[in-house]
Amino acid sequence: MLHLRQRIVSHIISSAATSAVSCSATSAISSLRRLLCAAAAPVSPNPSGFAVEDYLVDSCGLTRSQAIKASTKLSHLKSPANPNAVLAFLSGLGLSSSDVAAVVAKDPLFLCAGVERTLVPVVDGLTDLGLSRSEIGGLVSLVHCRFRSRAIVPKLRYYLPLFGSFENLRRLLKKDQSKLLSSDLDKVLKPNIVSLQECGLGTCDIAKLCISAPMILGTNPERIRAMVACAERLGVRRSSGMFREALKAVAFLSEEKIADKVDYLKNMFKWSDTEVAIAVRKAPMLLTKSREMLRRKSEFLISEVGLEPVYIAHQPVMISYSLEGRLRPRYFVLKFLKETGLVDRHRGFYNVLTKTERNFVDKYICPHKEAAPHLARDYATACKGEVPTNFRFT
Repeated sequence: MLHLRQRIVSHIISSAATSAVSCSATSAISSLRRLLCAAAAPVSPNPSGFAVEDYLVDSCGLTRSQAIKASTKLSHLKSPANPNAVLAFLSGLGLSSSDVAAVVAKDPLFLCAGVERTLVPVVDGLTDLGLSRSEIGGLVSLVHCRFRSRAIVPKLRYYLPLFGSFENLRRLLKKDQSKLLSSDLDKVLKPNIVSLQECGLGTCDIAKLCISAPMILGTNPERIRAMVACAERLGVRRSSGMFREALKAVAFLSEEKIADKVDYLKNMFKWSDTEVAIAVRKAPMLLTKSREMLRRKSEFLISEVGLEPVYIAHQPVMISYSLEGRLRPRYFVLKFLKETGLVDRHRGFYNVLTKTERNFVDKYICPHKEAAPHLARDYATACKGEVPTNFRFT
């Protein structure tokens, strides 16, 4: 098989005539090898040189402007032999012409990748990990330049059990692939995983943390240790279910920015040192919220709803809810029901606020269809940011 691969590569590079090659069906990528055999057809010499820009348009499907930009990275190409083999390889993985064009536009140097030296071994390795041809093809479209390095195989071998499935990993790579695929596996990624495990985070917790904040896993190991220390200084214990959220909140905030945000929270919600500590410990992600958002939530919860600052400090999750999509519409419904005597006037806002949308509708909208037939419509209107007439209280 090695001799056969060397013959194919030799034919592609030298543009010599090839003979028919019988490709074995025992490999999951045998169809790729058949296409590679075809791609090694003779190439007629071009006395004027290889027109890279035209090739990118005619053979790869790039627009003229894309081809002009991409051709600057391919000026060294003297023949279409290797690009032809790469296009055959991509076609064999099931990529459509538009998919191929997207890959080449993003990473023109993909056309220079060694098919038998690099790309085929990568496919072999990923196939051994259980990935299907369509999954591998999708991975090419997603990570392009990272795919033309054999290092992708050991990294995916490490990531797949960590994140539980290829789909979970795919979503993570779609969000941010740079750190995960470029960072050193043994010097950065594995030590960071060990550090997180030493904090008491299980595999599932680490996966969730990385899916929501993928840059964490590829950051400097010293930064991971600093994040852990910072989360603990906020009063969040390692054994707490909120520790993962605390790590995410402080991941890329300096000590100065954290201190500034804590001071802003104190002033905006009229909290004491003790109360702001309670709020941040219970809802670390408050540190990531914009000042404008916090100001608007404070005005609504304190000035309009009339909640006491100490109450908000002990139930800080309410600050994270959408003002237009949840806080205000549900407050309007509750106030309407209280004004009309349809619910107890002492019904708490927090309990109404934390219910799922379905449970909220079932408990506070549906039972009042006869007494308030307009309520469902008014609630839907309020969720769009408008204030229906029935919700305008004096």
